[in-house]
Amino acid sequence: MPLKNTLKIQRAKMGINQSDLGKLVGVSRQTISLIERGDYNPSITLVLKLCKVFNVSVEEVFCYQEDQENE
Repeated sequence: MPLKNTLKIQRAKMGINQSDLGKLVGVSRQTISLIERGDYNPSITLVLKLCKVFNVSVEEVFCYQEDQENE
């Protein structure tokens, strides 16, 4: 059940790299990379921290997509 996200786009708007974003929210660059690729679903706490950094709503960054196979 992957979360689709616009993390990379939001970072580009702010002009920061994965490492800088990781430092701002207390995770590693690798964690940010995994989230951006959809290989890791962040905790709700981390989602809220990320959205606070970007000053946007959760819906502007994350979107849940159901697996097509289960329908």
